Amino acid sequence: MNFRSSRFLFFGIALIAVGARAQTGSTSNPAAASLPQREILRSIEDFGGLKTYAEENAALPAAPANRVIFLGDSITEFWGKKPTFFPGEPYLNRGIAGQTTAQMLIRFRQDVIDLKPAAVIIQGGLADIAGFTGPSSLVEIENSLRSMAELASFNRISPILVGEPPPADYPGRTGPEPAAQIVALNKWVARYCASSNFIFLDYYSALVGSNGQMKEGVSDDGVHPNEKGYAILKPLAEKAIADALKQRATRSSTAKAK
Repeated sequence: MNFRSSRFLFFGIALIAVGARAQTGSTSNPAAASLPQREILRSIEDFGGLKTYAEENAALPAAPANRVIFLGDSITEFWGKKPTFFPGEPYLNRGIAGQTTAQMLIRFRQDVIDLKPAAVIIQGGLADIAGFTGPSSLVEIENSLRSMAELASFNRISPILVGEPPPADYPGRTGPEPAAQIVALNKWVARYCASSNFIFLDYYSALVGSNGQMKEGVSDDGVHPNEKGYAILKPLAEKAIADALKQRATRSSTAKAK
């Protein structure tokens, strides 16, 4: 099978897996073609990434009262690999590079609900916009985020939704469109959090420069925060977690009073 054929095989399987609508005309996906081969194979064999953290999850002790899950794509995963990722705190990183929100939704029970955290930080949408599993509309991304937040809330887990950081561009998709879509998505996330009384964690405003891309010094590739970038995000995440835990405690007290 040649490269072109394998690229379209991956694309077709990914679309079937997420129940995407059939489209007429060309459905080429340069972003998917740019993924490392191991990522393509993983997406075909385990679309939701259920195997990634299965062993770690099984080995976890009982959840402490203030366990927090960080769920997301490479923005989250890369943070978890750094020694400065909240040392001493019962925070679990469940990021998977290249994952879309539809894939996160597949593993939300296994990697979030079943681990019984007090709060979950939900970061996603960049891979959707990049087209890693085929075209995704903003409405589709929003629905996936909404579903995860509502699942969390139903299970008494306080959801914290992230305003995505600004990217320079994506493989196969350069120009203003991805950046404009992220701005639109972040505005929706902020409105949704306000209307649902969820916590909004704004990565975008903390990292964006005057040109609408990552400001100087906070990223080495224009997409992912570096040490300095994550250092900026850390106190913001800590405040969001504190607010979410306080909100959860208030709701619990109110429910007991009734």
